[in-house]
Amino acid sequence: MDRIKLRNQLGKYRTPYEEEAAFIADFAELTADPLAYKRERLEGHFTASSWIVNHERTHTLLTLHRKLGRWLQLGGHADGNENLMEVALQEASEESGLTSLRLVDLTIFDIDKHIIPERPHVPQHFHFDVRYLLEADINEPLQMSDESISLAWIAFDSVVDMIGYNPSILRMLEKTSKSEILL
Repeated sequence: MDRIKLRNQLGKYRTPYEEEAAFIADFAELTADPLAYKRERLEGHFTASSWIVNHERTHTLLTLHRKLGRWLQLGGHADGNENLMEVALQEASEESGLTSLRLVDLTIFDIDKHIIPERPHVPQHFHFDVRYLLEADINEPLQMSDESISLAWIAFDSVVDMIGYNPSILRMLEKTSKSEILL
């Protein structure tokens, strides 16, 4: 998906979640900036991630992120690639080792604008994260990358206990639970 397709998808994107709806326009505006797909744009840039679920929609795959020390969905920086769906799939594969990953839908599943804290040589900045829904075989062995402390399939009813309060993840969990997508 190039930046024009992304902008068109964002123009059609609708959500009942106020916190998510509040930044759709910010995402659409950012698509016009070619630097927005590179982490060198220090005020903020695009990232892409995957909300990975098993076929039965009972578990999600989360990673304990090494730099942030929090349980999150798999994903990463676009690094110049304007096809964020491709970025999400590549990051999911690299961070999990899964070969059974399957894109459930060609449309955006969720978006989130969140702040990344300052680190040495990197100022505080925003991630404009575009998320896609993927399925994978829960029985396939996982291969953890260097970016993770841990990687695990978490039962939907245990996600809150595992991650605490993270409105972005809770929103994706709720979307999956209410989803009318056929299994």
